[in-house]
Amino acid sequence: MSLPTADDLFRPTADPDEPVDAPAPKRASVRAVPDAPAEQAETPGEKRPSGRIRHDEKMTVYVTSEELMEIEQVRLHLRGKHALAVDRGRLVREALGLVLADFEAHGEDSALVRRLREQ
Repeated sequence: MSLPTADDLFRPTADPDEPVDAPAPKRASVRAVPDAPAEQAETPGEKRPSGRIRHDEKMTVYVTSEELMEIEQVRLHLRGKHALAVDRGRLVREALGLVLADFEAHGEDSALVRRLREQ
């Protein structure tokens, strides 16, 4: 059994032949739901998660088995009761978007600050 090399694990996401200062290539985004019409555009202070697009950045988050089970139960509930087929990443990005928007809107009084102070 062979393991991947460090070069395989830590490869760049950009084209190495493309100059660093070159403009980023245009990519068509793919969304699970259509973009909001212009009249429903984001208002200042309202954050929207990135949705279903190609993400170039990755972050690893460790959760307990109970937290993972809860995420899976919510995902299955969304699919079964609300006809929303979302993956765990999308679910986490949506939840993160809600928390960040609440923090931006309420700051000191946000649910995030209150919960972190409880710990």
